[in-house]
Order: sequence, then C-alpha cells, then structure tokens
Amino acid sequence: DFGTGGLDLAYEVMRGYDALVLLDVSRQGGAPGTLYVMEPDPADIEPIEDGQVVNPHGMDPRTVLRFVKTVGGWPGKVVVVACEPAEVEEMGLGLSEQVSAAVDGAVELVESTCMSYR
Repeated sequence: DFGTGGLDLAYEVMRGYDALVLLDVSRQGGAPGTLYVMEPDPADIEPIEDGQVVNPHGMDPRTVLRFVKTVGGWPGKVVVVACEPAEVEEMGLGLSEQVSAAVDGAVELVESTCMSYR
C-alpha cells in the first residue's frame, strides 16, 4: 500500500521484482464499479524527459511507470487492476456504493491475475 507515496513505490519497484500488480481507479467510460485488467506495454510508456519536473508527492501510477522506465528498472510484467470510479475527489475518504460493491470482485480478480502469472 503506497497511497500517494508514488516515489516510494518507484524505488520499491526498482529492487528487481519479476512482476508488479497495481490497484487503482481508472476512468475508462464504463459504469461505476466496472473492473478492468490492463497490461501496459513498456513501448507505450513515454520516459520522463530531461528537465521535466515530476512532483514526488503526487506521482500517479502512470508517472511511477514513466519514472521506472526512465531509470531502467521496469519489472518483467506490469498489470493494472482498476475500477471505474463513480466520482473522484481531490481529498476524501471512502468509496461510492458502486465501487464498494465491486471490492470482492476486485480481490478475486487480483488473486486470479496473480495465479495466472505464476
């Protein structure tokens, strides 16, 4: 659990893991609570350019992956398990009813995703 500690996550990923499973929200246009499994292709992730400013306290998963790619620490496999949010606030706690209802399915999806890559 890295929460908003994206830089900490990036450093942890660079320890040499074979795989990384990220859990997050993702606006893909589906109904709130819809679950997605995405496998980012490293070729599609743009590295951070020289001189580009990155806020270490606000690194979202995409920025973490850009950072890790830039420094050559990409893990062997990256899978993102995401849930379509009902709403996203800058600051707040709790889950919408639709997202809360999707939690058990998300846990099963993470477990089956991890088992399929063993």
